[in-house]
Amino acid sequence: MAEYLIFFNQQWVGDHPEEWFRGRGPLAMAVVKDMQEAGVLVFAGGLEEDVTEAFAADATSGTLVITDGRHGESAEYMGGMTIVDVADEADARMWAGRIAEACGWPQEVRRFKPRRISRD
Repeated sequence: MAEYLIFFNQQWVGDHPEEWFRGRGPLAMAVVKDMQEAGVLVFAGGLEEDVTEAFAADATSGTLVITDGRHGESAEYMGGMTIVDVADEADARMWAGRIAEACGWPQEVRRFKPRRISRD
């Protein structure tokens, strides 16, 4: 089994009427339910869109500094993510495709490096 992160940047969503978004919710929740039933779901969720509520922790100077706001200025920011634990890349591609179709916007997929410690 391998874990994959399936995610999107908020900027990939595009502008749509409120009715369009309301119609996507049940589709996305159906895919999450299917992932739960298949036993591959680790986590799924959308992030708060107000990035002004974000905060950052940085210890690169040797001293921990926690600041309000995002760590760096960027036009893109993560909007939501799903983590699946699947048999192979083909399964990760299938779930990413189902999420992309349900949500109506692109998804990027990246495999997690193998863990050196067990999550049990």
